[in-house]
Amino acid sequence: MSGGQTGADRAALDWALAHSLPCGGWCPKGRKAEDGTINTKYALTECPSESYLQRTEWNVRDSDATIVFSIAPVLAGGSEKTVEFVKRYNRPYLHLHAGEKDAAEKLHSLIAEHQVKTLNVAGPRASEEPNVGRFVTETLDRFLELSIH
Repeated sequence: MSGGQTGADRAALDWALAHSLPCGGWCPKGRKAEDGTINTKYALTECPSESYLQRTEWNVRDSDATIVFSIAPVLAGGSEKTVEFVKRYNRPYLHLHAGEKDAAEKLHSLIAEHQVKTLNVAGPRASEEPNVGRFVTETLDRFLELSIH
């Protein structure tokens, strides 16, 4: 699940769709994102509010665990707020940044250890970290390889 924003969110949704995996999540009212209206190909449910924070909180609340991707080793803005919500709801989470070694292996361990069925994927929007989408895709590809073997 993801909120549909550009960057990490959208990359995770695109990856899930490309692999015929179920995906969804909460998005702001009006399907608001930094690039306009979120495409309806993403099976997202609109929150009552246009607030990005409500969307972020509800995706954390309704998932078994959260993974926050970033290029930078330190989180800021909405990604930092995601971690606050994770702690409030006492959900397992993992922050993976581009300098992280064995990112896919760490994700695999988190999912196995906590028997995650619904994973929330979060991270910066594309305007904040233009390469975060590629990092998400590469990590999820490697995760899939690990899961198959």
